[in-house]
Amino acid sequence: MVDQAESRSSRSGSLVRASSAMALATAVSRVSGLLAKVLLVAVLGLGVINDSYTVANTLPTVVNELLLGGVLTSIAVPLLVRAQQRGAREGESYAQWMITMGAVLLGVATVLAVLAAPLLTALYLGPDTRANAALTTAFAYLLLPGIICYGLSALLQAILNVRGVFGTPAWAPVINNLVVIATVFTYAAMPGEISTDPVRMGEPKLLVLGLGTMSGIAAQALIMIASLRHNGFRFRWNWGWDHRLAEFGALAFWVVLYTAVSQVGMVVITRVCGQGSPGSVATFNYAWLLSQVPYGVLGVSLLTALMPRISRSAGDDDHHSFVADLSLGTRMSAVLLMPISALMFVAGGSIGVAFFSVGASDVAAGDRLGWTLAAAALGIVPFAITMLQLRAFYAMKDARTPTWINVIMVAVRSGLCYLVLALATADDLVVGVAAAMSVSFLLGAVVGQLWLRTRLGRLETRRTIIGVLRALLASAIGCACSAAAVAALRGITGELDPVSDAWLSLIMHTVVVLATSFGVLILLRAPEMQPVVRRLSRLARRSG
Repeated sequence: MVDQAESRSSRSGSLVRASSAMALATAVSRVSGLLAKVLLVAVLGLGVINDSYTVANTLPTVVNELLLGGVLTSIAVPLLVRAQQRGAREGESYAQWMITMGAVLLGVATVLAVLAAPLLTALYLGPDTRANAALTTAFAYLLLPGIICYGLSALLQAILNVRGVFGTPAWAPVINNLVVIATVFTYAAMPGEISTDPVRMGEPKLLVLGLGTMSGIAAQALIMIASLRHNGFRFRWNWGWDHRLAEFGALAFWVVLYTAVSQVGMVVITRVCGQGSPGSVATFNYAWLLSQVPYGVLGVSLLTALMPRISRSAGDDDHHSFVADLSLGTRMSAVLLMPISALMFVAGGSIGVAFFSVGASDVAAGDRLGWTLAAAALGIVPFAITMLQLRAFYAMKDARTPTWINVIMVAVRSGLCYLVLALATADDLVVGVAAAMSVSFLLGAVVGQLWLRTRLGRLETRRTIIGVLRALLASAIGCACSAAAVAALRGITGELDPVSDAWLSLIMHTVVVLATSFGVLILLRAPEMQPVVRRLSRLARRSG
């Protein structure tokens, strides 16, 4: 038992160290991304132009995910790890083959997607949208070349991660965000407005916004290429049939199907939101991106550090380590993300008004975005757990099960979205869609856990549930204390203007929810917090 406890402690400690190495870069990336979104709302507002830009900006990621991105982020790491285990030369050859295959596929897809831009726009907007179809298509022509950049970035990140390089992939999106921020300032400094009737493709402001955004995507890919060369990788075209193609193709088929199902869900969400108040598509998109900030900083760092270990355990048939890391990842996801999810839930309205009621936007639009964020925040922890479970299946070379789990989630989510469309007002529609998304992730986490237990047997389920419930209890206490503290603060300050009230409430919520939640977890001696506590204690002793 002592050896087992020491093994768990060592596993937790090493995972924290690996994750924290990426946390700063990822935090800067998310903060700079948030700043870019705030500036876009300030300049464009939350209306028709932002809806059109948002839909067009998602199209390159959609096509990339359908073709290659979903495959790379799901199965490339396990396959590259196995190739690397057979020798450095074998690993490099396999990586060269994957780059060759990916570049050709993405290049062809980029050309076809640009030619089919009007069809893609019509598919996502539908006939009843309040976005501007012509403007969306104009933006799509400028942004769809990003398909090849997104795909190569994902592929090169996988190769770098397998080679033990995590820093550059975490910092690369910062470059993208900085280019977008510079683009927004340039756009704001230019005279005039983007015309929506008629839409003019050669309009300077439209070209600046579209080509500037595209430049950020390209810069992100170039940073990855430079890092791979710096770390000794030399690319050569590797043509022809590879004996590993059958293995890759069998997994890739199901991952592509998984991604196609996901995009059906996104089409439903975009079309339903498009029938709400003007700006609903952009409101959902920004709320979703905001809800992904904590997952991007903590959850992705945890998953990136954990996946090579889980893949090696699966490859070595080390059942004990596989289950232990899976359980640890689930509990760490809950402990790290639950308090932040609770903060976004209780302070969603304040966040929306504080950050998104500036410039061309207003308090009502910011408030609606905040409530949408609160609904989306309920799904942060289930989403993180579901992503970990799906990666576990991929590590076992099982791409079929994640696809069926996704079918269940998307079917339930789509049904709930159309139920919301039938019952909700135009202003509240986007909040209901975000809530439907969160419910589908909770269902996915439950179904994934049951499916893994059927596949693997005992999964330390009791220990996992206790860890999740402990985090939920601590977060609930944090929310209750925070609500009381904000009510007391308003009693002291009296009535303030909406923006000032939002900022004061947000500061109070942030301090009280996080301090109380993590404080309760420490008092409850949550095992997942012990590596963090020990590290802080060492830092305190050094500074003393």
